[in-house]
Amino acid sequence: MPLQPLLHDEVVVLAAPTQAWSDRNGVVGTNPVHGYWTGDQRFVSAVTVSISGSPVEPIATVPAGAREVVFTGLLRGLDGPGADPDVRLDHRRTVRIDGVRESLSVTDRLAPERDQVTETASDRTGTDRTVVVRIRPDASGMDGVKAGSAPAPVPAVLSEPADGAGGGRASWTAGSVTVVLDAPGAAVSTDGDDLVLTWSLPRTRHATVSWDCRVDIPEAVVRGVTGPAPFSAPADVRDDRLRRWLDRATDDLEALRLCRPEGTFLAAGAPWFLTLFGRDSIWAARFLLPVDTSTAGGTLRVLAALQGTTSDPATAEQPGKIMHELRQAGLPVDNDEISLPPLYYGTVDATALWVCLLHDAWRAGLPEAEVEALLPALERALAWMRDHGDADGDGLLEYVDESGRGLANQGWKDSGDSVQWRDGTLAQGPIALCEVQGYAHEAAVHGADLLDAFGRPGGDGWRAWASGLADRFREAFWLTDAIGPYPAIALDAEKRPVDSVTSNIGHLLGTGLLTPEEEAVVAARVVAPDMASGFGLRTLSTTADGFWPLSYHGGSVWAHDTAVVIAGLTRSGHHDEARTLAEQLLVAAVAFDFRMPELHAGDASADVSRPAPYPAACRPQAWSAAAAFPVWVALR
Repeated sequence: MPLQPLLHDEVVVLAAPTQAWSDRNGVVGTNPVHGYWTGDQRFVSAVTVSISGSPVEPIATVPAGAREVVFTGLLRGLDGPGADPDVRLDHRRTVRIDGVRESLSVTDRLAPERDQVTETASDRTGTDRTVVVRIRPDASGMDGVKAGSAPAPVPAVLSEPADGAGGGRASWTAGSVTVVLDAPGAAVSTDGDDLVLTWSLPRTRHATVSWDCRVDIPEAVVRGVTGPAPFSAPADVRDDRLRRWLDRATDDLEALRLCRPEGTFLAAGAPWFLTLFGRDSIWAARFLLPVDTSTAGGTLRVLAALQGTTSDPATAEQPGKIMHELRQAGLPVDNDEISLPPLYYGTVDATALWVCLLHDAWRAGLPEAEVEALLPALERALAWMRDHGDADGDGLLEYVDESGRGLANQGWKDSGDSVQWRDGTLAQGPIALCEVQGYAHEAAVHGADLLDAFGRPGGDGWRAWASGLADRFREAFWLTDAIGPYPAIALDAEKRPVDSVTSNIGHLLGTGLLTPEEEAVVAARVVAPDMASGFGLRTLSTTADGFWPLSYHGGSVWAHDTAVVIAGLTRSGHHDEARTLAEQLLVAAVAFDFRMPELHAGDASADVSRPAPYPAACRPQAWSAAAAFPVWVALR
């Protein structure tokens, strides 16, 4: 049975929308995710290197930022006598928004310098070096690779560069992507599915060869960004762990930038989500507000331009609704029973979160003219919460997949088993998630503040709506267990409170939905041992029968989830609890070399000295990288 590829030991370099995946030695093709990608399209599935028949024995893998990595190895088959290695290979891979360039630099300490090479010297020091690189053109789609399908090789056409620079050229088509490969100085041929690049080099002290793949995507729905990032890591951070995390996070976030005509935003993450996701892009921009408002502005404008205008169950679009994800083509998910359209609106929380981001960006200094231009979208988003988000008129927001082909769960925990009772059975929808009520309350109150500030009507009505929501929440969601009171994760189809204890309750902090006394109860629950793992906040309490530390949403730790709760604790004045969780994320950041993955295992730090990876987790992930900023705020 085909399985989703595991990612935790693989190496990625990227400049959105392009990415390249390999093993830790630079070899492409030993894991199904490997290859050169642009957007959802793979265009190379395998790259292997051979130099004069010597095996490459790896000794170091050194990232040079998000966009570049150097794999260093030894060519001991070419060594002279003695213990010291004599011949070294530095394999550099660099990703641009429009392609991938690779170079191989061979250093031979026993060979003469280039300007000393003569026929006599060549006779003394040995024969020429032969460098052979095999590259497999491919046209696999993201959906097939994620499902574990085999590669889809495509033929290439050979030619010579038009500029007469020498070497070989090949081109091919992968889906809607046109690819051109240039290999200066190489003879280019084909062997089965592979392109074979061959260089014959005189044996000298230093020799370098390279090849370059350039892509063109005329129908791209998102594009890369070439200008400098508007954000940077904060200066004068004394904690070395935090400083290094912020530096790495900032570099990754810069590489994740994408744009549409309305502005720049952050792609959700690599490899599967290198595109616009409403919820993910909003949270990442919101985390960055202490250092940057322009990313928030771009994100808000892009999402407003795609705001729903009609009702369509097939895409989950509704008037005023903010979209979930945007792709160039439809995307099957996990199996043929779920298939998402290219522009999909199946999210219950992105609309309220859009309003929250607009308000917070305004407070953080987003120019008033930019804010005012978005007020019509604000009014439509608020109306969606009332007219469509609360489908049954009970005063709460709930979701259901009307198409039967979309996501069954439409909060941030969108896997099929994410909403479960304490005994492990699954809740049946329509589902009213607890955190969505918090987002909606905050959006209504802060949306009203924006309406008032810009002289538009309706503010008092939205405050009254928010007050009714809070009353309804207080009546319906609160439960008590052996530890004490807590909010349920959700109400099910019969309006019963689903009784598992989850990280969702921490998202209520700072939204205004809870009283100060209720916030104190939630603050204590999220740092209790059943929830706080020592490496961050678990998605599900260890007291639940369904808890499993490697469950995607049922016991793992998500950096962004913990960061949302840290930010809420900070806003609600629970600084000690915020610092507790911030310190726990710092411990995890060290273990993952400061590139926080999408999620990691929810094992207790009392049992293990470092967090285990969730092996299928994406990285870098925008909201996981941006989680460094709420941690920085909490620890200042």
